[in-house]
This record gives sequence, structure tokens and C-alpha cells, in this order.
Amino acid sequence: MATKLWYVNIFSGNFDAAVTFYRDTLGLPLRFQEEEHGYAAFDTGTVGFSVARVAPDADNYKDLVGRFTGVGLSVDDLDTEYQRLSDLGVAFSMPPTQQPWGGYMAIVKDPDGNEIYLDQHREH
Repeated sequence: MATKLWYVNIFSGNFDAAVTFYRDTLGLPLRFQEEEHGYAAFDTGTVGFSVARVAPDADNYKDLVGRFTGVGLSVDDLDTEYQRLSDLGVAFSMPPTQQPWGGYMAIVKDPDGNEIYLDQHREH
């Protein structure tokens, strides 16, 4: 029986750029990076977050890379984070937007075009 979400993988054709983006640009602490296997894990609290390399000539490359992921990262102040990342040239497909259900979120694009929610932290 499955009891909890353990980890989430984001797939990348440019592994080094993805690791740099998630570590240095978004500020996720890097737990480990395995170059040989193209896998890096970040410390995101209770659910693991990882980047996995996919060869650009792989049959499933277009299915895995450059897509909406449904992954959400929590930020304390979305407006400040949006401005900081925008100043660094990071692309957004949706600016900070109040959601009809009460959330406040934006959608950021990583170097491969993978889209990730940035969601202003709130108690559930």
C-alpha cells in the first residue's frame, strides 16, 4: 500500500543547466549530483525533488522534456521572487495571479522549458 509521496523527477536534456537553475537560480539546496547517471537530488523538505537527464535523441524525449509538470514549489513572497527571477532573465508562462480557489501562483520555465508552479506559501 502506498502511504505518501516520496519524490518527483523533472527530466532534462541539458542536465548541467537544469542543476544550475534549480540550485543557483531557484535556490534549492543540492543533496547530491551523479554525473555518470545524470541524476541530481535537491532538499525540498518532505518530498524529494530531482532532475534526471534524458538524451535528446531518446524516443521519449519530447514526452518528458519541455512540458507542464504539475510540480509546485512554495515561496514565502511570490511578488518578490517573481521580480528577482525576472531580473535574472527567467521566463514565466504565467505571472503571479490570484486563483479563484484562493491560491496565489505563477508558472516558471526552467532551461528545458519545463513549467513549474511557484505558489505563495499558505497554511492548508
